[in-house]
Amino acid sequence: MTQPGTASGGPELEGLSKPVREGGKGHLLGELGMYDVPAEGCDLAMEIPLSPRVANGRGGLQGGLLATLVDIVAGRAALAALPSGYSAATADMNLHFMSAVTVGPARAEATVLRQGKRMCVVRVEVRDMGRDVWAATATTTFVVVELREGQPDLRGPLPLPDAK
Repeated sequence: MTQPGTASGGPELEGLSKPVREGGKGHLLGELGMYDVPAEGCDLAMEIPLSPRVANGRGGLQGGLLATLVDIVAGRAALAALPSGYSAATADMNLHFMSAVTVGPARAEATVLRQGKRMCVVRVEVRDMGRDVWAATATTTFVVVELREGQPDLRGPLPLPDAK
């Protein structure tokens, strides 16, 4: 697994990564409870717990939130594979839902399949860990872009949420 770098950027952008890295509330990822988990056999793994806040009317994880989890873990895996000064923007995501996440947490495991100068392809497998069921599979394509002056280089792990 490639180790991500550290965040940088102007003072007005410092707050963008700090709440996420500290697991604090206020940032969307902190509010949803997404966090990194040890990655075995993949480049990066993240989980989101299932709770009434993120469940659909049938009690499963909202499909759009599962897609968000896929996009975030894939994007972070793509970013970690790039040299400093570059970022990745989602160009395409093909997501197949196989089974609902009804127990949770949902674990998304990202593997960089191809890293080129202009694009990066990442595969993501999602499991309902509470039922040990394959929930979704996705292939994402990212365009590699050079950061403009003043843009933050947001890299780093997402910590586990505070114990409740």
